[in-house]
Amino acid sequence: MLDISTWFNDLLAGNTIFTANTLGYYWEGLVTTTQLVFLSLIAGLILAVPLAIMRSSKHKWISLPVYLYTYVFRGTPLLIQLYIIYYGVVFVDGIQESFLWPVLREAFYPALIAFTLNTAAYTTEIFRGAIKSTAKGEIEAARAYGMSQNLMMRRIILPSAFRRALPAYGNEVIFMLHASAIASVVTLMDLTGAARFVYARYYAPFEAFLFVAAIYLCLTFAILFFFRYLEKKLLAHLRPQDT
Repeated sequence: MLDISTWFNDLLAGNTIFTANTLGYYWEGLVTTTQLVFLSLIAGLILAVPLAIMRSSKHKWISLPVYLYTYVFRGTPLLIQLYIIYYGVVFVDGIQESFLWPVLREAFYPALIAFTLNTAAYTTEIFRGAIKSTAKGEIEAARAYGMSQNLMMRRIILPSAFRRALPAYGNEVIFMLHASAIASVVTLMDLTGAARFVYARYYAPFEAFLFVAAIYLCLTFAILFFFRYLEKKLLAHLRPQDT
């Protein structure tokens, strides 16, 4: 049975698994998690903007393929998508003889592809909803100024939609941070993978996983603070003015 007082005293005294070596594993995991989440969010955002515009199209032949893509990736677990891409890439004919194989055989890049496609699907639907909710008055005013559809999309609809989508997109960023914990199942040394390694080596689950949970918590608070700041700046015109 675990003696909580003894464990806590050892923790304060530094007689736990928090050595230079184990902190190195945690740092490696933090770097891997940050890179994976950041790159997948950037790539997913780049993909989501044109896909959201296509998804908002009135032409079925344009919007339907995007709808099927978002339906599949939002309707299936991210873990299954990761397994399919990580293990399935080996069965693509000729892939092991191609120039892509040195990259794809590393676990990081299949995980990056899976995370990017997943977050792009969710972000596409977030932006599509924001585009659809653009006030008709804004569109009519832009047309009255003689703006073309492309110019109106670039100057009026997309900036307005981005501001409205900001709260929902902030939740998506936090979701991707938390979902990145599954990356360790494909041998990546992310934060969760570092905690598992330390636990297996030192048999100290409380210290390992509580420490990693604290890191995730700090990252989440940092993301929340960043998006609250953006909302305050970009949505200031929506707040009631003091008289």
